Amino acid sequence: MNVLVACEESQAVCLAFRRLGHNAYSCDLQECSGGFPEYHFKGDMFDVIANRGGTLENGIKYFLDSNWDLIIAHPPCTFLAVSGARWYYHPDDKNLPIEQRRPHPKFPDRAKDREEAVRFFMDVSRVGVEKLAIENPVGIMSSRWRKPDQIIEPWQFGHEASKKTCLWLKNLPLLIPTNIVGKGEVYVSKSGNKSPKWFTDIFFSGVSAEERRKLRSKTFPGIADAMADQWGGRIIAA
Repeated sequence: MNVLVACEESQAVCLAFRRLGHNAYSCDLQECSGGFPEYHFKGDMFDVIANRGGTLENGIKYFLDSNWDLIIAHPPCTFLAVSGARWYYHPDDKNLPIEQRRPHPKFPDRAKDREEAVRFFMDVSRVGVEKLAIENPVGIMSSRWRKPDQIIEPWQFGHEASKKTCLWLKNLPLLIPTNIVGKGEVYVSKSGNKSPKWFTDIFFSGVSAEERRKLRSKTFPGIADAMADQWGGRIIAA
């Protein structure tokens, strides 16, 4: 299969498909961190889809002879996820009706950013490809578009961690859990708020905000392997 994993700089899913023999590539506006620039298009995903390829990060031009068979997309979730809702309105207006609330003073353009993120997500949903999977955390697209076909967790695929992940699927089966384990440790803050420990460990790791965002968004290897195995399968050489 010709597989494009869009908005993926980590190359986790891309490399999982390649290990099974598929012609898989990642694509992102950022340089890849997965270590294989020869399998990474640094550029706009829609250009890569329309042109059936482009210039790889190592400078080589590569184009398919046919169309992409499968696209797995991870649209940016910063402005779509429910976890960012608290930054949408002014903290002093939480008891007011929504229509009376002011924008958050630190993020006055949040409404505009959200609408741009929604448009991008919907553009991805309309990509003309036979098989399509869109991945995102729990967020507003369940109401702005439709409910996801499936919500998965890392602990269903061998990782003791919790992270609800929505999947919107086109001509693809639901992922079957491969190794159900514990749900992982929970961190409880002084205020009583709870969050997965793996998530807070990243927050307190001392790396930059951009690097924290990358680490939080990486696909867990067990999920990447399940996608490759169940949506692609191993290619047996003749």
